[in-house]
Amino acid sequence: MTVSDPIGTGFVASLPQPGGNITGFSNHDGSIAGKWLQLFAQIAPDIKRVAMIFNPDMSPYAESYYQPFFQGAARSLDVEPIVAPVRNDAGIEDVISSLGRNPKGGLIVIPDTYMWVHRALIISLAASNNVPVVSNASGWARNGGLLTYGPENADVFHRAATYIDRILRGAKPAELPVQLPVKFEMAVNVKTAEALGLTVPQSILLLADEVIQ
Repeated sequence: MTVSDPIGTGFVASLPQPGGNITGFSNHDGSIAGKWLQLFAQIAPDIKRVAMIFNPDMSPYAESYYQPFFQGAARSLDVEPIVAPVRNDAGIEDVISSLGRNPKGGLIVIPDTYMWVHRALIISLAASNNVPVVSNASGWARNGGLLTYGPENADVFHRAATYIDRILRGAKPAELPVQLPVKFEMAVNVKTAEALGLTVPQSILLLADEVIQ
């Protein structure tokens, strides 16, 4: 459960036909990177440059899995895409301070454990540099990020239980396709938006599952 890139990380041969003795559920479709950028353009329409930050040691699949959709959306929105791998606090600070030196920069945080552990640092640096942050899990918005959009993990866990049942009854994992998320949730931090000088569109307020004042 909750493997971002089952093929790239070597768990399965393909999503429809996993092969071997492993199947399961992915917590992200790489195309979500394009959705993050589209949401960015809605809530910050003047955005000109967006960096996709990640730790390549924790998410080695990030560039192959997310980058094509990130760059494709950037082209359609006339936004400069910046791929920003980092491995330490200094790297995080360099990326965010670089975005802050010129206005209209934004940050997309790729979901990996390193980024989550360092979320307080990322959000603090983003606030001091006037850089909006978009990511996957609502915890980012609750901690001061601008907006989050990602899969509802509880639904993934519930769906996984059906696979466990089928396998215990004799189904072969190799014949059970790996499934992608089907339910998503959005959170937006209005207080952060106001601090950044942004107005959250009514369309996003209506779609959001959680609005943080």
